[in-house]
Amino acid sequence: MSQAAAGAEVTHRLVSSPAGRIHLVEQGSGPLVLLVHGFPESWYSWRHQLPVLAAAGYRAVAIDVRGYGRSSKPEDVAAYRMLELVEDNVAVVHALGEQTAVIVGHDWGAPIAANSALVRPDVFRAVGLLSVPYAPRGGPRPSEIFARMGGDEEFYISYFQEPGRAETEIEPDVRGWLAGIYAALSADTRPSAGAPDPLSVSPGGTLRDRFPAGRLPAWLSTDDLDVYAGEFERTGLSRALNRYRNVDRDWEDLADFDGAPITQPSLFIGGALDAPTNWRADAIEAYPTTLPGLVSSHILDGCGHWIQQERPTEVNEILTGWLASLPA
Repeated sequence: MSQAAAGAEVTHRLVSSPAGRIHLVEQGSGPLVLLVHGFPESWYSWRHQLPVLAAAGYRAVAIDVRGYGRSSKPEDVAAYRMLELVEDNVAVVHALGEQTAVIVGHDWGAPIAANSALVRPDVFRAVGLLSVPYAPRGGPRPSEIFARMGGDEEFYISYFQEPGRAETEIEPDVRGWLAGIYAALSADTRPSAGAPDPLSVSPGGTLRDRFPAGRLPAWLSTDDLDVYAGEFERTGLSRALNRYRNVDRDWEDLADFDGAPITQPSLFIGGALDAPTNWRADAIEAYPTTLPGLVSSHILDGCGHWIQQERPTEVNEILTGWLASLPA
């Protein structure tokens, strides 16, 4: 287990936010770097980055996003809309006695970080995105796009829309389901070329029908899996899944930002074998327009979806190099 996960020089805190409270894990001192996880993860997904960023002279803070871990879990599905999560991030910065921060996100954390920078450029002076490229708001409703992506099957985001449906699949065996999705999207355990897409559901089927079984990816120890499973067995999955159930609300809420670029200094890291990075190759090509402050963009060969856990050394080198390049 890493130094951060073991608790050395790490502080766990609860701070007030519009959600009620946000749980965070903090290490180091210096300019604030806020780390935002994705699904189905927690602050723990940044365990390899916390000590390295701290050693490089930064105040590294990884949060449990609203609905996860020890953070508050409002019951209303609409409480998980993007603008609410942006305000949580702003509240964390201020609760820590800071006025500005660099924000870095992975998976769902990437659009949360991107929109935090877009909506509150006064607070978030730079933004790093892992796995999910930035694409400005625009086009049809997201639910319509995802319905088309499924084709004759059902794309996983569409599958997640109905409250209770995915929970019925996951919650009888949280640990097994998590092991399956982590393996399905990891470079060393993903299904072989030509196998059915593990992020689509066949008629009458479930996601886990297509998950690999029998071995964990190299980046995930049994102890790591215990941490993730323990959190979700305690909290359930509904609040985490509610993020997916707000994609159309987000589209409506962000209408004033239609087509808007993010102008702060930015960074992108994707995996060559990472599905969201490949789906949005067009978004990466558009970065000169949509991310005019882009400092560097990296695609890691042979890397899957769980970038900062699969390739911690490379990600840490890229992150610290980028952070060092930013204006003070």
